[in-house]
Amino acid sequence: MHLETAMRADEQPRGFAAALRRHLTAPARDLLAGLDLALDGRAAALLAVFAGLALGWWIYVPVHELLHVAGCVATGGAVERLDLDPLYGAALLARIFPFVHSGSEYAGRLSGFDTRGSDGIYLATDLAPFLLALLPGLWALRAAARRRRALLFGLALPFAYAPWLSLTGDAYEIGSLAVVQLPPWEPLRELLLGDDLALRARELAALEGPAPWGGFVLAALLGLAWAAATTALSSALAARLGQPPLPPPPPSRR
Repeated sequence: MHLETAMRADEQPRGFAAALRRHLTAPARDLLAGLDLALDGRAAALLAVFAGLALGWWIYVPVHELLHVAGCVATGGAVERLDLDPLYGAALLARIFPFVHSGSEYAGRLSGFDTRGSDGIYLATDLAPFLLALLPGLWALRAAARRRRALLFGLALPFAYAPWLSLTGDAYEIGSLAVVQLPPWEPLRELLLGDDLALRARELAALEGPAPWGGFVLAALLGLAWAAATTALSSALAARLGQPPLPPPPPSRR
């Protein structure tokens, strides 16, 4: 018994570096282990996961966009227009918020906002929706998995993994906002800064002269690093609130 306890203690990460490594890798493990727990051997539970995911995404999209608005306004900016696909209740929200416009080539996009020339306001606008990734985030995902609640597990997925879902959108924009602070790319702000990585790439490829591909790649990498750091912080916060990383599923028996 004492030997087993000691072995388990040895398996626990020690020190900041080990804890950081644990929380950086936990979100990927949580996805697989959580699905295993939520399904609990029930084939029908997979339908509940997908139903929860659809419902979670339908809720997440408008809330995400409205938090962009809140982040902008709360830090001193102004909002003129938020485009939202009708699928996500744009018509109803337009009756409540005069800046909401029903119709968008994206699920949702804050297409008209004024940062008063402040990149601090710009950054707050970008970051505000990802408070949901911190909480409920992985905390809700782990809690649903441990309780074998397949519907709630699916519903929590967009919130928990929002930074990764935004790699070609907000995450790139956060990275590009950092890049244009650097002297080599500061004059190229209009070319690099944006919330659509694919669009930025097409516009750079269409340039007749040299394109700032180095700044583009750096912005994408910074966005990736930000997504990893945000989910690691979400993992650590969930653990502090009583939901540590999920244990790996037991090996299958033949």
